[in-house]
Amino acid sequence: MARAALGSLLFLLVAPGVVAGLVPWALTRWERDGDPPSALVVAGVVLVTAGTGVLLHAFARFVLEGVGTPAPVAPTQRLVIGGLYRHVRNPMYLAVGAIIAGQGLILARPVLGAYLVLFFATVATFVRFHEEPTLTRRFGADYEAYRRAVPGWWPRRQPWSPRDPAA
Repeated sequence: MARAALGSLLFLLVAPGVVAGLVPWALTRWERDGDPPSALVVAGVVLVTAGTGVLLHAFARFVLEGVGTPAPVAPTQRLVIGGLYRHVRNPMYLAVGAIIAGQGLILARPVLGAYLVLFFATVATFVRFHEEPTLTRRFGADYEAYRRAVPGWWPRRQPWSPRDPAA
């Protein structure tokens, strides 16, 4: 478990740290473009805060439930389908997107909106052509049942339960 925690922490710093931290900084130097309306700044703060919370929750699920990391080089031993993963299959990517969108609102920087579009196009392609086939090979029918029941990108209202296939 300690190895999974350390690996996940390292991956958190490298992957989301670069994608939602270093790249937005490189694009904006954290400088605002004018004086955005307070409502947009507040909405941005909410998105960054919520995205950060979801991201940390998702990483913790990989350690505690999956006994592994989100990094493809050190995958989980078990399929992660608890917590927020009962509502949506890709909460980490959605969280990173929320953080980028929030930064765009806080800083009033359209370049972060363009970056957000590029980010989602990239991760959607990665999920479709790498992650999903890899998880299907690794976890078989369990992943297929999960994939049929839980949407990839738009959270379902009621949490899915593997014990209730009709849900």
